[in-house]
Amino acid sequence: MSKAAKQPSNTMATEIKADASTNIPDCPAKICYNPIRLPFDLGAQSVLIKGAEVIRVSRLTKEAREGKFMKYLYEDTRTLYEVFRRGVRESNNGPCLGWRDGPNRPYQWLHYNEALLRARNFGAGLVVLGLEPGPKTYVGIYSQNCPEWILTEQGLYCQSMVIVPLYDTLGPEACNFILSTTALTTVICQDDRKMAQLLQSPPKSLRLFIAIHEPDRDVRIRAQKLGITIKRFDEIEALGASSKIKERPPKPEELSCVNFTSGTTGMPKGVMLTHENVVAAVSATLLQLAEHKPHKSDVMLSFLPLAHMLERCCEVAVYIAGGAVGFYGGDIKNLADDYKALRPTITPSVPRLLNRIYDKVTGEVNNSYIKKFLFKMALASKRKELERGITRRNSMWDKLVFKKVQDGMGGRLRLLVVGSAPLAGNVLTFIRCALGCVVVEGYGQTESVAPATLTVQGEYRPEHVGPPLASNAIKLVDVPDMDYFSSKNQGEVCIKGASVFQGYFKDPEKTKQAKDSQGWLHTGDIGEWLPTGTLKIIDRKKHIFKLSQGEYIAPEKIENIYVRSQYVAQVFVHGESLKSSVVAVIVPDVDYLKAWARANGIPGTLSVLCADPDVNTLILDDINNLGKEAGLKSFEQVKEIYLHPDPFSVQNGLLTPTLKSKRPQLRKYFMPQLDDLYDKLH
Repeated sequence: MSKAAKQPSNTMATEIKADASTNIPDCPAKICYNPIRLPFDLGAQSVLIKGAEVIRVSRLTKEAREGKFMKYLYEDTRTLYEVFRRGVRESNNGPCLGWRDGPNRPYQWLHYNEALLRARNFGAGLVVLGLEPGPKTYVGIYSQNCPEWILTEQGLYCQSMVIVPLYDTLGPEACNFILSTTALTTVICQDDRKMAQLLQSPPKSLRLFIAIHEPDRDVRIRAQKLGITIKRFDEIEALGASSKIKERPPKPEELSCVNFTSGTTGMPKGVMLTHENVVAAVSATLLQLAEHKPHKSDVMLSFLPLAHMLERCCEVAVYIAGGAVGFYGGDIKNLADDYKALRPTITPSVPRLLNRIYDKVTGEVNNSYIKKFLFKMALASKRKELERGITRRNSMWDKLVFKKVQDGMGGRLRLLVVGSAPLAGNVLTFIRCALGCVVVEGYGQTESVAPATLTVQGEYRPEHVGPPLASNAIKLVDVPDMDYFSSKNQGEVCIKGASVFQGYFKDPEKTKQAKDSQGWLHTGDIGEWLPTGTLKIIDRKKHIFKLSQGEYIAPEKIENIYVRSQYVAQVFVHGESLKSSVVAVIVPDVDYLKAWARANGIPGTLSVLCADPDVNTLILDDINNLGKEAGLKSFEQVKEIYLHPDPFSVQNGLLTPTLKSKRPQLRKYFMPQLDDLYDKLH
């Protein structure tokens, strides 16, 4: 939290510790020791609509069967403007936005009335500066998660303006593209570094930076030379506080945000989402979660990027109930410390973080026979309870085996939401057992706000993403080239409903490619309906290539199999139309590989081990065995691999912010090694 943001006289930030002695109480909903109340039969989780097309909808609303989808849960809460005001009422002015000024410091809080007042002032201040109220005014924000992010967003909604988030991994070229495309005049910036990046080649439209932190003199001078003014965040609040600007509340059908997707190729696409789109998706999620949904005594840790809709939806779900959101310190390396300081009851997460927890725990227990034996016993016992619908963390096994994992995430979690990428079944089951809380996994895209399906509380079977939410319907469309047919319950996942986006900003051609004339969003993902009425994502349509013998290859399907190897941390499968076989780049799992090397008397660093022919053979044999067990055809199996010691990451430009592989960049980065692999095959 910036010093500037705490200076206005209307700000009275309070400092509290997140424990049972404060007004953020301990776990609000007792961990359920009796079986969880299921919203419907786990054997029939969606309704099949028969007709010209096979469509499935939620069991929770009768209207969905008639093609009418849920738009809101509360009559008086149909926009994100109204969401926050409902939070004010429900919270009774409880804690709203939390931050801390550094490691080993307690969380401080803005309460709801104060946060709403500051948001109003900020929105009014923008109008004083000359911005026109209404949904044709776009304002950018370039910042990590922090209270000012939400104050900005809500301030814009007070005047029906539209928020346009920017984020680090877009890069200067893509940021400039977004600024130019949306003709942004104003951008809220967190710090000097972010302002300096936007000043590299700013468009003529850009006129104002609003700095969350006090800007450096050099940045001010550089901006001034380019005709760009810099004002502090608290200055805008003060302008609004001294004005008599009235609010201009948005309508449900008006735009709330333009979210530019990072994409894996080309310039990002601006996904246009209305207030109704976002509220519909969140409302349907709350309906399905029933008594497990957020409420006013909940505390959520915010660390996934607010520029992406998964995090935004989770926060909206908390605000609508009057709960509290505490922001992480800004460094993902210190996330464990943030968890322990905040002790959240709710958290969103992504597979990468959960995989790390799983790998760390299994790595530790594998070093001791006794620990390994106890771990297996604990997992088996907790799994049996899961199958009976019991979720708890007070068993003997929780105290003996899982307490360290639970304490590492604060010790109070009752709800964890997983999204953005597939999570391996064994990891999901482990997380459900180890944390002793409700864990739900969702599927969707920015174009569907975020969640289009969600597993239900009490579901213990992994490797599916649940039934459709009440805000949308889902159908599967034939993909003949890949041998997927809806008659066999397989095909491209298509989504239709209240949460589906309006289109891509100023890009009608790409909009037509993604959204057909009947309003169906074509996701490019390949799904399969399971007998339970739940959806399983089994493939990806877009990333396919044809080998020289005419066979189609879906690399992500192969990668999802190979990454199950204990020796594999990351994998990139590559093929070419002039080649008859597939090769791969693999980043080995450091702990498992070094353990194998020690056991076999092979010395050396990870880089040395990656160059060892015996290590190459070990991993190639292991992944091919996994491929064989999973039913991969011979032409789908990789014939040569290159072992790379450094992980693919967002920082080195090989992953998107949602941790998906940037395939064109990976191909370009590893082209010399890929060429060498093919040379070896001749």
